[in-house]
Amino acid sequence: MRHLVLLLAFLSLNAMAQRKPPAMEPIPEPPPPPEPGVEQPEVRIPVPSGDKVEEIREGGRVVMLKVTPKNGKPYYLVDTTGAGQWQRRETLDDGIRVPMWPIWIFD
Repeated sequence: MRHLVLLLAFLSLNAMAQRKPPAMEPIPEPPPPPEPGVEQPEVRIPVPSGDKVEEIREGGRVVMLKVTPKNGKPYYLVDTTGAGQWQRRETLDDGIRVPMWPIWIFD
């Protein structure tokens, strides 16, 4: 009985190995990089008039906006992934507290 099960398993694996994989399509060529000196279009995020907007940049790219409404509490728009998906946060405190205690103190 054991030999029959092993034979059936071997035959089914052999049949699966002989199947041809689905046809693969070539990856399209990426667009060429922008030419040096050519300015890229700027992205504008609409903000109500009278609000103060501060940009925080990293490597020439906007990663966070601090918006202070005329009559309100400031909030932040943060691009956490770098893909232009902005998330609104009321504070920059993420609530994570890492335990920090001394392991060894040199006297």
